Parts: sequence; structure tokens; C-alpha cells
Amino acid sequence: MSNKYFVDKIDPYNKIQQKKRRSGTGSSLFNTKSSTEQQTLPLLRDTPATEQEALFISKLNQCSIIYNFDEPLIDIRGKEIKRACLSEIDEYVVNGKGVLSEPVYPELIQMVASNIFRIIPPVEPVLYDPDEDDPLLVSSWPHLQLVYEFFIHVLESPDFQANFAKKYIDQRFVLHLLELFDTEDPRERDMLKTALHRIYGKFIGLRSFIRKSINNIFLRFIYETEQFNGCAELLEILGSIINGFALPLKSEHKLFLERVLLPLHKTKLLDQYHAQLAYCIVQFLEKDPTLAEVVIKSLLKYWPKTCSRKEIMFLGEVEELLELIDIKEFPKFIEPLFQQIARSVLSTHFQVAERALFFWNSEAVVRAIELNVNTVMPIMFPSLYRITKEHTNQAILTLVYNVLKAFTDMNAGLFEELTVNYEKEQAKREQKEFERQELWKNLDMLELKKHAKKS
Repeated sequence: MSNKYFVDKIDPYNKIQQKKRRSGTGSSLFNTKSSTEQQTLPLLRDTPATEQEALFISKLNQCSIIYNFDEPLIDIRGKEIKRACLSEIDEYVVNGKGVLSEPVYPELIQMVASNIFRIIPPVEPVLYDPDEDDPLLVSSWPHLQLVYEFFIHVLESPDFQANFAKKYIDQRFVLHLLELFDTEDPRERDMLKTALHRIYGKFIGLRSFIRKSINNIFLRFIYETEQFNGCAELLEILGSIINGFALPLKSEHKLFLERVLLPLHKTKLLDQYHAQLAYCIVQFLEKDPTLAEVVIKSLLKYWPKTCSRKEIMFLGEVEELLELIDIKEFPKFIEPLFQQIARSVLSTHFQVAERALFFWNSEAVVRAIELNVNTVMPIMFPSLYRITKEHTNQAILTLVYNVLKAFTDMNAGLFEELTVNYEKEQAKREQKEFERQELWKNLDMLELKKHAKKS
């Protein structure tokens, strides 16, 4: 029996600790190419105009060679030649005119693809905590950054011809690009976000495919893996896309909201992309206010039961949405909504209760409550009254008294009626509890008498 096996057997925790060590070499696996010694090519600016296209293609081919940055002391000269070449062709595209001729496109896209497309190793969620662990940065970023900048400048160039590029920037290219969003390196995800957004704008024929592919990524994230690093960036792109939707909204767009965006609220990684997700929801409501009922009821469906941090995020999002919703839509969901707010007000977590009571600081919410006070006040009153008798936090008590005062100003008669009824109900509950205690006392006495007779 080996020493390692013996240690693992008597100390299983040792095996777990070994498993949790994460490699720091990078968040991806490149297919590096062995190459002969690279030669420095002439500068494009020093080359006659008639020969620049051929030289540009040669430089693109030269930049397709991949180096291993995990070994910093290997191929130092070749890495420097490639870095200088990438900087030069980027400047050539930005400052040149008519440089993106048709023969350049296949070599250009091939160079970009060979540099950025690679395997992103899966990371088990138990081994990676985004809140505590530093992301694994791509070791080849000195070259990769220049490639992304070059690609984005090509897409933004006035000379760029989508008709020439569509043969090479196709559905397969887009799928590979979307897979890269799972990289842990936030610098790369930011570059990918810009590149995909430019592709969406330039290639009209790919727009539907891009949206469906993003949908599939989110559905797999929600219902299968629960692990994807690029949710925030993809949602940011979707925010811009939703903003451009034509009215009236298509049924497929409404289904996307109901089946993809809203279920994203139930994942445990919500805090990583909540701001971007909330922005997408806001965009939908601004486009179609009648979606308010679907949105609010879905949020109530996915409302967190035990995670106070998520509940605070939900409360903040709901308040933001209520400020946008047409006042006529409130009766459709106001009862279940304030039943949940009443539960949140009673939360033992100080910040949850405080955030729920902050609803009364919003003019739009107060106006909606005032118009529906006969529905809202009976729901909220028991929770608020109970807090005044039981809570010890002065900040919460101050907020509760302000809310009760607001209710008194809205409908003093109803407030007085609720107060009387609550006190009566409370007296009944106390009487019932007293009778229950007396019954148990009598039963205990009977049991004692039985034992006394037997003895």
C-alpha cells in the first residue's frame, strides 16, 4: 500500500484539499504550433501600395502562429515579432483606406480564429467561488488583447464589407465565440462582448441565430450546469438588443422574457449579473407595460425563502419596476405582491425588513397604495402592528410608525377599524392560548392523580 493511498484513507479531508487546488496557468487550453524561426517582415508603410495587400496577408499568416506563454522564456524573439506585427496591422486597418480587400478576409478571419478559439476547461462550482477566488487569467493576454483589438477595429472599419466576411463569420464562428464567454478572465469577456455586439449589428442574417444561441446558453445554465462566467456580459448585449425591438413585441420576444430572463432570478449566482438582468426586465416593461403582471408574479414565484442577500436584491428590483408600471396595472398583482412585502417586513434580518419598508419612500409606490388602500392596508396592518409590539430595532420601529402614519392619512376610518379588529382578534388568541394552557394543566393534574392512586 502506497503512502499516498494510506494518507487519503485515514484522512479523507487531505484528498479534498488536494482536489481544491486550482492551477494558475490560465483559464484555457491553446493548440500551440511549433514553428521555424520567424523572420521580421518589411513594414507596411515602407512597402509600395501595389505590394501592401500581399504583405498584409503574409503578416496575417505570421500572426496565426500560437506561442506558449506558460513558458515565458521560450520563443522570446518570436513572441516579440508577433506582438510588433499585431500592433502594426492594427494601426494599418485603423489608419488605412481601402485596405480590407476581398482576398484579405479569409486570412484575416483565420488569423483571429486560430488565436482566440480554444478549449475552456470546465470548472466545478464547488472548486470555484467567484466571491472568494481570483479568476484564472489567460496567460497569453499580451497577444490575445492585440488580436481582439484588431478584430474589433476591423468590424468597426468603414471599409468593412459584411458581404465578403459572411462566408467566414458564420453560425459556426458565432458558436465558438459564445463558448469563449465562459472564460474566467474578465478582460477577455469584455472584449468578447464588444466583438459580438459589433457582429450582431453588421450581420443581420445572424441576429436570430445569435439570440437563440444565447437563449440556449442561459437555459443550460439555469436547468443543468448552474455555472457560466459570461452571464453579465451576455445580458448587457441583450439589453441593447431588447432596446432595439420593434413594437408591438413579437410573441417569441415575450416567450424569451417569460421562459429565459425571469427564471434567471432563481439561480444561486444571481448577484453576479443582477444589475444587467434587471436592466433587461426594465427594457421589456418600457416597451410593453402590459407585461407587468407576468413579471411581478414571476418574481414572486422565484422569491428567495432563505437567502437574505437575494431577497434584498428582489425588493430593490420590484421597487424599480413599480416606479415604471402604469397605475392601471397595479390591481392585477397588488394583493400577492403586498402579501410578500408583509412577510419581508417581518423578516428577522434587519436589512430585509428595512428594504421592504423603504417602499413607502417611493412616490410612485405610495400613489399606487393610496389608490388601492382598501386592499393594501388590511394585508400590511397585522405585520406592522405586530412589529410595534415586538421589535427592538429603533430604526425599524421609526420606519413602521411612518408607514402607519401614512396609512392613517390615507384612510383614518379604515385604520381605526383595523386597529379595533386586530385588538379583538389578539384578545381572542390570548384567551384561546390561556384556555389551551389550562387544559394541559388539568390533564397533568389528572395524570398525577392516576399515579397517586396506583402507588
